[in-house]
Amino acid sequence: MDLDINPIMRKWPYKPGQVTARRIRGEDGREKIQLRLDLGLLQMESSGRPDGERPHGHESLLAWHEYRLQRHVEEHGGASGFALDEADCELLRAEGVMYYHRYLAEFVLGDYAGVERDTMRNLRLTDFAKEHAREESDRFVLEQYRPYVLMMCTRARAHVALEANRPKAALAVARKGIEQIEAFHASFGVGAASAKSSELAVLRALEKEIESQIPVDPIQQLREQLAEAVASEQYERAAALRDQLQDLTGGT
Repeated sequence: MDLDINPIMRKWPYKPGQVTARRIRGEDGREKIQLRLDLGLLQMESSGRPDGERPHGHESLLAWHEYRLQRHVEEHGGASGFALDEADCELLRAEGVMYYHRYLAEFVLGDYAGVERDTMRNLRLTDFAKEHAREESDRFVLEQYRPYVLMMCTRARAHVALEANRPKAALAVARKGIEQIEAFHASFGVGAASAKSSELAVLRALEKEIESQIPVDPIQQLREQLAEAVASEQYERAAALRDQLQDLTGGT
């Protein structure tokens, strides 16, 4: 059996600085996702754990530890005494990287529902480690990635809303994501970091893009123009704008 993957790599060139992914049908008949890397490629299952494994019979290692926690709570009446050791946390972080690679590929492929699923899963991992890791370093090591994961999740949710022709819902999603990242920075006492945040820059650009797709409300536009005219003491213009507004609203 020929194990050399060079023929595959030659047919699918790596493009520096560009994320390249594709879907294929595996020998088992199931859909796979491939992500091209500089020295080869990653092949992942399109659902479940990306490597297809089921740790301890569960969908993922995180799901297994969540099950352990549930049993602990049932037996002891609370989470006190339950903890993840260093080895547990290291393996959970490694598993999180698998999901990171998959949602990156899914985003390129336009599978925004998949991105939302996998980013939400990694946010759940971050919360779980923060709550239950025994060592302080393990509790907070994943926090540095939270803004990025929030950004990717927000982009995916906004795209889902846009595909459903719901630009106002997409705009609300983008603004909520911005608020969440700003709140994250503020919680660590680094609110000034928001000004330099690449994640916020991406979401603010998305916000503007979505705003451009929402038809202007003529009544709201007139009200804003009227307020500006009054504030700048342009009373004749204000009177004309007030007449137009009354015509559109029936005098209300």
